Amino acid sequence: MPEYLAPGVFVEETSFRNKSIEGVGTSVAALVGPTRCGPLRGLPEVLTSYADFERIFGDAQDLVFGADGEAVLNHTAHAARAFFDNGGKQLFVARVVQGINGLGPDADGVWPGAAVKADSGNTVKFFSRFPGRMGQYTLELRWRDSENLLRSETPKVASPGQLYFLEARGVPLAAKAAGPIDDAAFPVDIQAIVRLDGTNLAIQNGRATIVSMADDENPAALAADRITSLVPAQLPASARLTRIFVRPPASGPLAAGTSAELRLAQPTAISAFTGGAGWGNLRALRGTLDAAGETFTVTADPVLNPGVATPITLPLAALAAAPGAASAVFVLRSFDLDVRNGGKDGEVIRTYTGLSTAPAGPASLPIRLPVTPDRRAEALSSPVACVLAADATGDAILTALLAICDPGALNPGETSLDEPRYLIELAGGSDGNEPTSTDYAGESDETRGSTGLKALEDVEDISIVMTPAAASSAEDDHKGVVMEVQKHCRRMRYRMGIVDARSGQSIGELRTFAGNFDDSRLAIYHPWVVIPDPTGTRRDITVPPAGFIAGVYARTDVDRGVHKAPANEIVMGALRFDQQINAFQQELLNPNGINCLRSFAGRGHRVWGGRTLSSDPEWKYVNVRRYFLYLERSIEKSTQWAVFEPNGEALWANIRSSVEDFLFAEWRNGRLLGATPKEAFFVRCDRSTMTQNDIDNGRMVCLVGVAALKPAEFVIFRIGQKTADA
Repeated sequence: MPEYLAPGVFVEETSFRNKSIEGVGTSVAALVGPTRCGPLRGLPEVLTSYADFERIFGDAQDLVFGADGEAVLNHTAHAARAFFDNGGKQLFVARVVQGINGLGPDADGVWPGAAVKADSGNTVKFFSRFPGRMGQYTLELRWRDSENLLRSETPKVASPGQLYFLEARGVPLAAKAAGPIDDAAFPVDIQAIVRLDGTNLAIQNGRATIVSMADDENPAALAADRITSLVPAQLPASARLTRIFVRPPASGPLAAGTSAELRLAQPTAISAFTGGAGWGNLRALRGTLDAAGETFTVTADPVLNPGVATPITLPLAALAAAPGAASAVFVLRSFDLDVRNGGKDGEVIRTYTGLSTAPAGPASLPIRLPVTPDRRAEALSSPVACVLAADATGDAILTALLAICDPGALNPGETSLDEPRYLIELAGGSDGNEPTSTDYAGESDETRGSTGLKALEDVEDISIVMTPAAASSAEDDHKGVVMEVQKHCRRMRYRMGIVDARSGQSIGELRTFAGNFDDSRLAIYHPWVVIPDPTGTRRDITVPPAGFIAGVYARTDVDRGVHKAPANEIVMGALRFDQQINAFQQELLNPNGINCLRSFAGRGHRVWGGRTLSSDPEWKYVNVRRYFLYLERSIEKSTQWAVFEPNGEALWANIRSSVEDFLFAEWRNGRLLGATPKEAFFVRCDRSTMTQNDIDNGRMVCLVGVAALKPAEFVIFRIGQKTADA
């Protein structure tokens, strides 16, 4: 109570309204099972579309369990698609793998079963963020300086310090500035790499072809070192100088040792100007440029340049000797990294832009592809991580990147129409072995994150739980998983588990299997659903019904309300059912709480059952069980304000009024049975529900009774004859 110590007018706010109770959501589902990729530990992330599922947990392609196992259908992905197709809005997914309990990454952050690619010295190691065969991505390096930097010009006169390719015919004796060539050999035809040194053109390292034209009928080749320099002014007027160079890229000026690729339009040999080496069938050469962009040094590497045994220094001006031999020069500096799923021509699922070969900095590989991203969204959707050796340098990183590229893509061959590509293929990804009931149960780990069903315990919004992939496991494993779901739903109290019958079970097998469980929080459905194969591998596939049923639950809750039985509803996306159940067969299954999916002529494919697996007649129907869970959870969540309030008449009256208002709204909306509110519900919270001992021990007891609507499972019309005058 406020204190008033000085005279004045004071205004106080007070409330004359009862605390309202808001109904909780009932259509949020949880899906537990193996997927192609995705996180294994920690709080599951809510998904609102199948596209979200694919982004985090991969596509619907088949899983492969074991080293030499056969492909099995990815039931978890198919169930997620079915859930959203049938009206589901929110889905939590907990991925499980065999041996998940206690499983974790190594010192580099690599999970067992993750795909990896590293050079021999582990200077650069790429790996999929999560285990799985899908993690065998193909990474493609696309160099950002992708513009062709190769340039050519034909100046009239040479500039000091620059390299040129000189072509001249009929060079007179007066043009010889130095060299032991006989005067009688003149005139000569000459092709040479030259540089203006003072006033003369110096021939570089004897790189020249000289032919004596003194005898027109018998021209003689002369040694390349017989002339060492020429007088430019004495050359014939037809002499031609060609300068070929690399201009600075947009990313910055060239430096000595800048890595580059020289793209050849066609393999060629220009041995007289390259130190005596040819290129064989290579389509591209990798090496380094000098700061002036005039000299390209070819790296001796069996992967980058097969057949080049020793480094070769190539003046780019020499390319003028074979016009059209070279088509482009690209600088290998900064790059973008495409992550492709399904091979070198697969879909690009992620692109990392503006990467650098520097070992540190904001564009470095460890910063842009971190093992543990700062943002949760990045940790869930980034498919690849990278670590570098502690002593890695920029040059070493580039060398390692090129070393792990696919040699066949780097050098596609003379007859190939493909351009050279820098592809890195991750290998060694595995889906592991088939998960067991222990893996589905999971473990609680506050440090590394919980797994399996345990991970769902921290998400209070979930009301539907399903494990469709378990239905394709061995019978005992399937039964064990259902038992774990049963324990989870009871522990979490406000959850309903959807159980899948096994594919192709007979009526006797079904009744025996359903007899293992007696719980109002479980509902079983049969048979499996035939759908078109979304992967395109087969014409159609058969999948468990849980994903479809969870979507029907959600759709019914939104369209009608949780009080409506999720039955006589269309199964969206079904071609047909694996077994055609008739009325006589259902008469054997329905009393055992086995809900059938049936096809009706002119009415499509429908859910034709709404029972739980409970033997208690009070909780025989799914909608009654789920409606009471809804009421209990709504009242519990919205009356938390009453804890530690004074336990007296005022509190009791407030609680009564709040619950009565909530139930009156439910009755008015047609969710309770009764012609009047008095027939539909009652709320008591007074001395009749509490003893003095309860009050002394801080207990407030409120008794609530509601008349739930049961589904019209058997619609009966009694028809008899009457006389005309009756």
